[in-house]
Amino acid sequence: MTLRNDADQIIREAIKKVLPDEAVAAALTGKDFGTGKLYIVSAGKAAWQMAKAAGEILADKLEKGVVVTKYDHVKHDLPKMDCYEGGHPVPDENSFKGTQAALDLVQDLTAEDTVLFLLSGGGSALFEKPLVSGEELADITKQLLACGADIVEMNTIRKRLSSVKGGKFAKICEPAFVYSIVLSDILGDPLDMIASGPAYPDTSTSQQALAIAEKYGLKLSEQALELLGQETPKELTNVETQITGSVRNLCAAAKESCEKLGYEAVVLTDQLDCVAREAGAFLASIAKTYQNSDKSLAFIAGGETIVHLTGKGKGGRNQELALAGAMGIAGLKDTAIFSVGSDGTDGPTDAAGGYTDGATSDQLAEKGISIFQVLQENDAYNALKETDGLIMTGATGTNVNDFAALLIKR
Repeated sequence: MTLRNDADQIIREAIKKVLPDEAVAAALTGKDFGTGKLYIVSAGKAAWQMAKAAGEILADKLEKGVVVTKYDHVKHDLPKMDCYEGGHPVPDENSFKGTQAALDLVQDLTAEDTVLFLLSGGGSALFEKPLVSGEELADITKQLLACGADIVEMNTIRKRLSSVKGGKFAKICEPAFVYSIVLSDILGDPLDMIASGPAYPDTSTSQQALAIAEKYGLKLSEQALELLGQETPKELTNVETQITGSVRNLCAAAKESCEKLGYEAVVLTDQLDCVAREAGAFLASIAKTYQNSDKSLAFIAGGETIVHLTGKGKGGRNQELALAGAMGIAGLKDTAIFSVGSDGTDGPTDAAGGYTDGATSDQLAEKGISIFQVLQENDAYNALKETDGLIMTGATGTNVNDFAALLIKR
């Protein structure tokens, strides 16, 4: 098998292990939702898959449900549930429409009723009813993405501009009980930050939100600035929450797959949090250190990197990581670096990530393509396309951050 075949197999097997079906089933085992009505609200990139799993288990008990997910993530209709697709990473009118349907569903519930809230990454954009205009919210989101704000900073801002984030959705559901099953896409699994915590007390403060706005020089209307100064719910008495999966599980699954293929594998971190190009260069430096190894080695790093936009090209953080790594492993024998988003989409592209090996740099140079210039233009997608280096999985049905790997095959 080639290195690329190894990489593809590792990706397939790792993502399969973190699909939400079994995790949702485990979270529902032994749960008794009483004699009241049971509703499902599912939001995020993995919303359809999570709702499907829950619906099959709770078919007889379920009254009705609403699913709000990303475009092209609804595979087919679900019994008793209305499915909506919306914009991500920037919310759009369809995001708002789906969220309003969920809010309509949970109006006028009683203390005997239960809302099963299935939440996954991407919910910050997909589950939204803004307190500012949709146009301003989109503009603020784009500003945050462009300046390199991390996910925690972004969500601290977005909570205060929303009528459902930061615990507000759980308040709307009162007096009904909310049982929340969460698929984590944020390092360390902070429940108030995953999808901006619609059903969890908010630990961030208005002071922090204002400091972030100042740090990045965000251009805000007076209304938005005033909202940043308002506090969010700090206590909720009608919610129980359970995390069902995270990047830690993804890295463990990748390690297991590597070992099946004969690699001696190590998870370097499941808390990767830096600029994508720097992560690629770091993996390349490890490749140089172990190039004389007589054993097949795999080094795995999970987390979520960021990209500073300096150009107007096409790409995503995983593609940039892989392409940056290509410069460092140029000419190295049987060595590859790949990086992939577990949800199957990397940035605003149809690729899940990127793959490069010791030949990639020369292959691009022969076509007159400079990796340095490509990275300056943030155009990793088109460069990787030239070397068959795009990783295409389609929507996977899960979302637990990203993982990157360095493979040295002997």
